[in-house]
Amino acid sequence: MPRFVQGRGAGVSPPWRVHVLYYSMNEKIQSVLNSLPHKPGIYIMKDASETILYVGKAISLYNRVRSYFQESTDLSPKNRSMVAKIEDIEFLVVKNEVEALVLESNYIKQYRPKYNVLLRDDKSYPYIKVALTEDFPRVYRVRSFSRDGNRYFGPYTNSGAVDATLDLLNKLFSFRTCRYDATNWAPPRNGEPPAGWKQKLLARPCTQYYIHRCIAPCVACTTREEYDKIIQQVILFLEGRHDEVVDQLQEKMQAAAENLNFEEAARIRDHIKAVERILEKQRVISTEGQDDQDVIALAGGEDETCAQVFFFRNGKLVGREYFILQGTRESAPGEVMASFFTQFYESSPHIPAEIIVEVEPDDRAVVQAWLKEKRQGAVSITAPKRGDKLRLVEMVKQNAREVLEQQRIKWLSDSQKTQLALEEIQAALNLAAPPYRIECYDISNTQGTNSVGAMVVFEAGRPKNSEYRRFKIKTVEGPNDFASHQEMLRRRFRRQANSEQAATEQQEAPLAIDDTQAEQPLQHEWAMPDLIIIDGGKGQLSAAMAVLQDLHIDVPAVGLAKENEEIFTPASPDPIILPRSSQGLYMVQRIRDEAHRFGITYHRKLRSDRTFKSVLDEIPGIGPKRKQALMKYYGSIKAISSASIDDLAALNGMTRDAAEKVKEYIGRTES
Repeated sequence: MPRFVQGRGAGVSPPWRVHVLYYSMNEKIQSVLNSLPHKPGIYIMKDASETILYVGKAISLYNRVRSYFQESTDLSPKNRSMVAKIEDIEFLVVKNEVEALVLESNYIKQYRPKYNVLLRDDKSYPYIKVALTEDFPRVYRVRSFSRDGNRYFGPYTNSGAVDATLDLLNKLFSFRTCRYDATNWAPPRNGEPPAGWKQKLLARPCTQYYIHRCIAPCVACTTREEYDKIIQQVILFLEGRHDEVVDQLQEKMQAAAENLNFEEAARIRDHIKAVERILEKQRVISTEGQDDQDVIALAGGEDETCAQVFFFRNGKLVGREYFILQGTRESAPGEVMASFFTQFYESSPHIPAEIIVEVEPDDRAVVQAWLKEKRQGAVSITAPKRGDKLRLVEMVKQNAREVLEQQRIKWLSDSQKTQLALEEIQAALNLAAPPYRIECYDISNTQGTNSVGAMVVFEAGRPKNSEYRRFKIKTVEGPNDFASHQEMLRRRFRRQANSEQAATEQQEAPLAIDDTQAEQPLQHEWAMPDLIIIDGGKGQLSAAMAVLQDLHIDVPAVGLAKENEEIFTPASPDPIILPRSSQGLYMVQRIRDEAHRFGITYHRKLRSDRTFKSVLDEIPGIGPKRKQALMKYYGSIKAISSASIDDLAALNGMTRDAAEKVKEYIGRTES
């Protein structure tokens, strides 16, 4: 990892202007903050082992980097976790914001820092390459592109779709697919052939010629000009300019018919019909504009987001692709969109004139300037609020949701991966067998209010939705995850504990029971799990273990901390860290995320019910508008109760009579 020479700044702001948390920094970080310049650039945050945690860009390095350490900054849990690990900060000054954006993208792509939003797959995506620099150009699939005079189309996420497209192209347009060196099949394109040049042709054409998949330039069955026209039609087709392809083919068919070459005319007619069938499919979804457009929408999961892109060319939908971004938990949609823009368009060979998005990317002006520079033409980024463009965005977003769900189901339905994941969990936790039934527990609340517990069940690595359960926390006041977990587990396992105790008492006092009843098996509402996962760290696990031991429930239990995906066990103070590529880690994350999703849905419902129902609903003369005005200004019933009648009456939309009714009713309710 190259080291950067730290730039020298303009000094430190007076202490009454910026309050920095010096107690949370080492001397190295403090010296960096003192030397930060008021210039654009990138900053690189590292941990104690010199691993890059995060790469960011800034208009002013001085303001941006110091904001992470100010008391007034309301950092997200993700950023608080990152800041706690920072042991060193390096920075690099550049000329402007666009250079900072490009440099940030390059570093993220190279080092893939943990706290940046990343495209999930390390692999490069396939492109279709039209090798214009070759004699008699070929059309084939590649894994990367460069600005080398050839044409590239993509990227595509599905290699199978690329192969299907190439096969279709070769059926429609008879270009060569062989790998022969074609430099001696015809004289040079420009100028006279060099001294000693001699045309060298193959002895005979291959099968592709006889099935009308190639016009055989290798045996001089066509000229370079005729072959170039075919390649030009391929490019027009890939660009979505199908109408021009049809016009050219119709002219060619007409010429063949006039020359009485009816067999060739019939073959071209069949090609035209094939292109028109494809064209009809594209007309199902079209836009009114004639410029190229990309439409992008996001669908978020727990820690990953699907970015779906629809490609419109000349008003017609010519393709769509999806990309999965990791590390998006607690990231704002604008931040995720900006990260996708820089990572996708940095390697995209084509940038359209208009990009329609669900939400504008952060630093939109900088991103737009960068795209304009890459395209060498104007680029607009719009987030529509109404009309046809909004309907397009909604359609793309729905597709993104479907992709995310399909990815989850696809992974869960892969029995080989599922079995491998269960075996990895068994080995990591030293279990006697792969856990068949896994139960996961999570608590959701907002500052201690509307606390709910969620229990999800996975059997053989697949969700068993019929046994999911929700628990409305009844005995715990305030934000107490430990006690909430204990209440939920006690309610979950109380029946098993009572049943086992009854069975023990029956065995100890056999004369006190009926023999016929003793032979009947004990019936439980749920089966006992093979593994319990608690959403949380060592503290939550310890609280859960206290309940399990008290109820004599002998089931392996672990805690899964979100911060670093650490797995805690009761027997060891040190967590288990599974590799990021581990199928076992992926499974426990999925189970934990499912518990969180299930719990947060119920919590939001309770919170919504409580938000929209209050004592104000019961006061005559206080309708929705007055209620909204009161709650917006005062924030709570308690604050309204403390306000005077004059203050309430002065509020927009209120009258003195209405204010008196509010005070009287709230006072009566409180008493």
